[in-house]
Order: sequence, then structure tokens, then C-alpha cells
Amino acid sequence: MEIANDPVIKKSKRLTSVVWNHFERVRKADTCYAVCVHCNKKLSGSSNSGTSHLRNHLMRCLKRSNFDVSQLLSAKRRKKDNTVTVANIGFDEGRVKEEYIKPTIIKYEPDLKKDEIINFGGRKFDQEKSQLDLARMIILHGYPLNMVEHVGFKVFVKNLQPLFEFVPNSVIEISCMEIYGKEKEIVYNMINRLHGRINLSIESWSSAENTSYLCIVAHYIDEEWTLQKKILNFVTLDPSHTEDLLPEVIIKCLNEWDIDYKLFALTFDDFCVDDDITLIIKQRISEKRPFLSTRQLLDIRSAAHLLNSMVQDAIDALHEVIQKIRESIRYIKSSQDIQGKFNEIAQQAGIDSRKALILDFPVQWKSTYLMLETAVEYKTAFLLFQEQDLSYSSALNDEEWEWATSVTAYLKLFLEITNVFSSNLFPTSNIYFPEICDIHIQLFDWCRSSDSFLSSVALKMKARFDTYWSKCSSALAVAAILDPRFKMKLVEYYYSQIYGSTALDRIKEVSDAVKELFDSYSICSTMVDQGSALPCNSLPSTSYDARDRLKGFNKFLYETSQNQSIASDLDKYLEEPIFPRSSDFNILNWWKVHMPRYPILSMMARDVLGTPMSTVAPELAFSTGGRVLYPTSASLNPDTQQALICTQDWLRNESGDLSTSSNHVALPLLIE
Repeated sequence: MEIANDPVIKKSKRLTSVVWNHFERVRKADTCYAVCVHCNKKLSGSSNSGTSHLRNHLMRCLKRSNFDVSQLLSAKRRKKDNTVTVANIGFDEGRVKEEYIKPTIIKYEPDLKKDEIINFGGRKFDQEKSQLDLARMIILHGYPLNMVEHVGFKVFVKNLQPLFEFVPNSVIEISCMEIYGKEKEIVYNMINRLHGRINLSIESWSSAENTSYLCIVAHYIDEEWTLQKKILNFVTLDPSHTEDLLPEVIIKCLNEWDIDYKLFALTFDDFCVDDDITLIIKQRISEKRPFLSTRQLLDIRSAAHLLNSMVQDAIDALHEVIQKIRESIRYIKSSQDIQGKFNEIAQQAGIDSRKALILDFPVQWKSTYLMLETAVEYKTAFLLFQEQDLSYSSALNDEEWEWATSVTAYLKLFLEITNVFSSNLFPTSNIYFPEICDIHIQLFDWCRSSDSFLSSVALKMKARFDTYWSKCSSALAVAAILDPRFKMKLVEYYYSQIYGSTALDRIKEVSDAVKELFDSYSICSTMVDQGSALPCNSLPSTSYDARDRLKGFNKFLYETSQNQSIASDLDKYLEEPIFPRSSDFNILNWWKVHMPRYPILSMMARDVLGTPMSTVAPELAFSTGGRVLYPTSASLNPDTQQALICTQDWLRNESGDLSTSSNHVALPLLIE
């Protein structure tokens, strides 16, 4: 309600609203006016008119100073009708006394459009950029898309930047897809520029609605010798999907990212996955790129999943005993009198344990181990307690206590090894061999137990282990050999204990495997030196088309062109003394420094050490459940799911925010 300019008489009166810092209140006859100090506009200034129209004028008055508009909104009082709107909601009831801010003159643009950049004193507001920043924030922290429609969020944003125009979550979803497209192009170019090769881990996910997903993750060591991991695809599987279609999903991913010729190893989270899957993938790659050899394509199964499966075997076998221990602890904690009586008995029995009895959280087997460990320490107290409390009905007999003690020792070993695997966010493949060998040796002892129950548990675990060992032992050993602190010595040490009289034959098999893999890299290097068009990150095929008149020439060229008096990289590496062991040893840094000395072997080491031997994230290492997609994300369409999950992973890598805690400060996309 704008008023025409007329001569006025000013009247001084104490005005409490911050808006009066920008208006002068004047009276003419019986009418009060408010005159804008920036543009001299006259508006109604009577007490019955309120100040809303004055605030609205200030929002439009671009001739005024660079005053922070948010202060005007934050000072706005609630309306009496308590209507829930962005305009009248505030979270701070106490009002801070607003002070007048000296204005800075800015350029007035009368025809400014909403989508144009607004400049206040050198600061710019860009609606499109702010909208993309919001989408990026939602992706990075896993917030739900519909948070943009939450009243509290709107109040917060309006107080920060009143010029921001809210958009529905469908528009934010489009912005997220736009970010995904740009980030995907960056990741694509980066991966295809790599000199090294790519390893893929194949991880299974599900939702509360029993929808199945496949998460395909690339693992590689970059040019700076830093181990990297990036989610490439998050695929929603059709309900009719069967395991025989798994190769098609993986091949589609390889083709989409154009990395089939870079593939070095496939790691599956289920060690019982059919071997034919890898064979089919090898065959499909060979059909598309006949010059490549897929013989060296490693087929790996997740070590962490092996441990969790063996742990589950032990816990399932001891289920009745574990349940008795749970009931015993519940009974003792049921009242202060019973707890006090038990503590007194424990003290009389000479038990000096500072650990309190605890109940486990069954889906986290580490908690079950801690419960058993503490209960076993109080074994004597439990036995005495059952003699003095006739109401205690969950007592264990001596045999059950023996079973609990032995299985607790099993779990302790698995706990220690899992801690080694999960202590590093990006573990290199060399750390797995000694830990897996320790399990192998311990299983021999457990299987020899005179107790039929314990031996049956150990035999079941060993059957699982043997399946894993037959698939992965060679790859584990090769990775250990490329650790300069161990080389062949660690293989010799463990194989002599595992294989006894046949150890030498097994050691030779590993040695031959290392040499065969090295030879393939040497051939590749020779062909590159000779000017061949074969990519350095691909290995030449040992099987050529029948029409190739130079069949086998590349291999012949390599074998005959080598100066026999000059030792190869591998020979030099194995003959030189092992590197001293130290707690702060960084194997990737060692290979980076020694790359000039071992140019070919370092290429091989980069690919082998980057192979994922486990597919479980550190924060999920002790979980007995499968990976479950959070309901908020599961409700999205498959393309949006993939975009959010992949881009979140890329942005976190880009920002360096790799801490697991970031998953818990917001609604995560991926949960256990």
C-alpha cells in the first residue's frame, strides 16, 4: 500500500521492531506514515498496519544497503493464530537485540529476474548453484530427498537465505541425476587413464521387501601408489534373477565402463559362488578381445565372509549352551539382591575379574564372544551359585562349560584376525596370507579334539575353509611373496607346517605361479618397447586364432630376446635380502620408491596388491546379517538408487570423508 509523497511532520517515538532501522515514522494530521530511508517511499505507518508490509518492501527495495535480510526474518514475531508456515516458525523464542548495520551502497537493478545472480556487497546468490549444492549435500550425507519439503528445513534455509526458492523433491532428484552424470564422466576418464589394471568386488545386497541388489566396486592402485575403491554400479536385480545371469550383469558393467581389457581379478562375497561364473566371464571377454589372455584372471572369494560363516557354524552348534548363558545372566541381573549374592560368591571364589556380566546382541557376533568370554571367567562362581540358589534353573553342566570354553577360544582367534582385516579402511592383499594360514593350522588341532562335539564343529568349519583355500591359496601366497619383508620365506614357513612331506611340491607350485604371472607382464612390457599397439595394462593371449600365421611369435620374441646373463626383476627381487620388519612399514610406499629398480615387477605388484581379498566394510566386519538397503533408498526407482549410492561414494572419496562415522550422523543409504 504505497502512499503519494506529501509534506510530512516527523514524530519521535520508541519503536521496537528492527524494521524501523530502515524507516522513519512520521505523522501528518491524524495519519501515520513510514518513510523508507533508502528510496523515500511512503507506506502506512499506523500501529494497526503492523510491519509485514514494511518488511516486504525492504525485500524488494534493492536500492537499500547490503543489509543481511535474514536478520529481518529472524526478528519476525509469531502470528497470534499459530499457523504452521515457514514465515512464522522460529526455533529461538528469545530475541536478541538487533543493532543497526551501517548500509553499503549497491547497484540498483530494476529489472532483475529471479534466475539471475543477485550481488550484495560482493557476495552473490545463485539459485541454480545453491540448488545443486543442496542436491550434493543430500547425496554426500545420505539425506532423504523429501527433506526439502520438511518445514523445519525450510525455516532454517529461509533464515539463512530468503532469496532461495524451494523446489519439490522431484526437482532435487533431477539435480542429483545431473551431478551423477558429471561425476560419472570424471570417474570414467580417470579409470580409463590408469596404467594399472582394475579389480572388481561383487557384493550382494537386499531390502526389507526382499529385493536383491548387486553392488560392483572397482579396486585399484593409482599412479601415486594409493589404494582406491569406487562403486561403479548398484544394480537392482529382477525378481526372476538366477545365479546364471550374474555373468551378464558383470559383463554389462565392464562394457559400460569400458574396462574389460583392464580386468585383473574378481572377488565374490560368497565363497560358494559357482566357478562357472568366472569361466563365463573369461570366455565373454576373450570373444570380444581375442588378443587378451584371461588365464591370469584371478577368482577370489571374500576372506571376511569365510570368517563370518565359520563363526556362525560355531555359534549355531553351541546355540543351546549360549542360550543357557543368556538366561543365567538375565537371572543374575534380575535384582540387586541376586546380583549382590553372585558378586559375593565370585569374590569368595577368588575371581578377580573386573569385567561385568553382559548380554550379547545376537546379530553382532563380537558381542556374543565378549559375553561368552566374561561368563567363562565366572565359571566357578556360576557353579557355586547354583548350589546356593535353588531358583536358578539355567545352570550349565561341566561338559557344557568345556564346550563354551573351547568355542570361546575359537571365536577369539577369529576376532583377532577380523580386527587385522578391518583395522585398515583399504587393506592391501599381502596382509591376508599369514592370518589365513594361522586358521589352517589351528583347524588341524581343533579337528583332533577327543570331544566328539568339538571335533564335529571343527570339521564343519574346516570343510568351509578347504573350499576357500582351494580357490584362493595361490593368490594369497603370490601377494605375500610381493611383500619385501617376507618374499618366498613366509610361504616356505607356513607350507612346511601345513603340508609336511609334500611342502616342497606345493612351494614349487606357488613359485611357478609367480613366474608365470611375471612372464605375462614381461611379454607385455617387451611388446610396448617394440612399439606394439597392445595396451600395457592388458596381457597378451597365449591362444591365438588359427589363421594367425605368426602364432606364438610374441612369446618367442620375448623368450629369445632376453639376455640370459641379466637377471629379471623377479630374480633380483627374490635373491636380495628381505626388508626388516617394522610396525610402520608401508608396502605401497616401498614399491613406489623401488619402481625404477623393478619396473616390470612393480607393474605386477600394483595389480596384485590392489586385489580385494575381502569385501566387508570395517564397520560391518562382525555382523552376522546381510547387507540391507535403507528403506528410504529402497523406495526410489533403480536409476535414482544407483545414482545416489555411486555418487555418494565418489563424493566422499573426493572430499576425503572416508570415516565410517559419516554414515551415522544422517540417514544412511547403506546399512547393515
